[in-house]
Amino acid sequence: MTLIDFLVLAVVAAICGMIGESLAGYSVGGCLVSAVIGYIGAFVGLWVARQFGLPELLTVTIGSTSIPVVWSIIGSALLVAGLALVRRATA
Repeated sequence: MTLIDFLVLAVVAAICGMIGESLAGYSVGGCLVSAVIGYIGAFVGLWVARQFGLPELLTVTIGSTSIPVVWSIIGSALLVAGLALVRRATA
């Protein structure tokens, strides 16, 4: 994976994280945090999709790495909603 591939995947993950945050109605942090949320959301979304036997939708492949955009957004929204519940419960 080249540096350009990594940067493009980071931008895609950040966009997915931002969309997930807006769907959940809660913002965890800035652009870098949204990229991390997007990456983690991709893993969460894929795990949920595999548990229900659902296909990968709208997969973006850059270099040798692929990220499922739809499941990344759904996973990001689930992750941010969970974080919002935990942070509001402890406050």
